[in-house]
Formats: sequence, C-alpha cells, structure tokens
Amino acid sequence: MKIRILLVDDHPFIRRALKISLGDESSLEIVGEAENGQIALSQVESLKPDVVLMDIQMPLMDGVEATKQICDRFPETKVLILTVDETEEYISNVLKYGASGYILKNTPPEELSFAIQAVYRGYMHLDLNLGRKVIARIPEISEVSSNDWDKLTPREQQIVRLIATGANNEEIANQLYISTRTVKNHITNILSHLNLRNRTQVAILVNSVLNYSYSVSSE
Repeated sequence: MKIRILLVDDHPFIRRALKISLGDESSLEIVGEAENGQIALSQVESLKPDVVLMDIQMPLMDGVEATKQICDRFPETKVLILTVDETEEYISNVLKYGASGYILKNTPPEELSFAIQAVYRGYMHLDLNLGRKVIARIPEISEVSSNDWDKLTPREQQIVRLIATGANNEEIANQLYISTRTVKNHITNILSHLNLRNRTQVAILVNSVLNYSYSVSSE
C-alpha cells in the first residue's frame, strides 16, 4: 500500500521537482497538488491524502493557517512542513497547530522520503538543526527539568517512552494491558505534571530533552 501525498507549494517548478525526486519511491504516490492553503483544504477533503507536504509562504492562505485547519478538520492526515523558512515563530506555530514535522527544502531526497514515511507511521520528524530553535520558542518545554520527569510515576514514564516509539493510545493500552481510557487519563496527568499543552510538546520533549530518537510519536 502506497503513502498518498499532496504537494502544497505556490511554485510550480518546486512541485515538479518534488514529483521527480519522489517518483522513484515505490512506497509513495503523489495524488494531487495545490498552490495555496485554500486549494489544499479542498484537495485534502476530496483526495484524503495520508501526508501533506506543506510550504509556509503562499498567497491567499499560508501554510501556518492551512496546517491549523487541516489538523483540526482532518486529523487522520499528517502535515509535514517543507520550506526554506527557518523563522522560529513559524516553527513553533505549525508544531503547536499539529504539524507532524518540519524540514527544509535542501533536505536530500532520501531523507525527505524517510521523513514522509516517519510521519505517516505516527512519528514526529524535525530537521536536526532546528531542534534548539524549537526548544527556545516553546518555553513550556525548555523549562522542563529532570526533577519534573522524576515527578512522573513509573507507569507514566512507561507511557512517555512508548509514545517515543510511535505507539498510539490503543497500542500503549495493549502493551501495558490497560484500557485506552486509562491511557488517556495517564496522558492527561503527564501533561499536567510537565506543564505541557499537548502530545506534540511531549514528543518534542522526548526528542530534545530526554535524548530519545529524533523521530517520535505525535499522535
């Protein structure tokens, strides 16, 4: 089964280059293109892509607002930001709104393919050079200390580590022999103890502060 991809970029030659560079990947399929966020929303609704490769600066509706609306309205679709822009505000905003990753357009094709497959499987993928910028722009994460981690119960620490492997709530429940409702309750407690707002921030914390793999679950 191929991963269905929607390309969103206002430059036709960028979309063409992406189609060429990803065209040889047997696991990927380009199902549509859009030149701005408004068209992207319509395309997501009609095409049901698995992953949206999203640029940031576009006319009519930029990638930040498009990411917010796609993640709100179509939570099964993953958004991977692909841009030349390293502005810290953009990075923190799209991650806050639910993007599953942020990488730059100079990323080699093989790494881009890896990032697409990672976010499709439920992981977060960040360009390694952007990690410090992400932490600096999200004070809730930068303020988490090892003492905060120690406040978590052993079960909560287990769940955080499972999130880092890409496990969703149902998979966590099955591995720990507990109900999904119990998992959700634990995650609520984890967010409260660490003073974080959502699982995306937990994922970034696991990635950047607790030194797990740089691809971590964003579910």
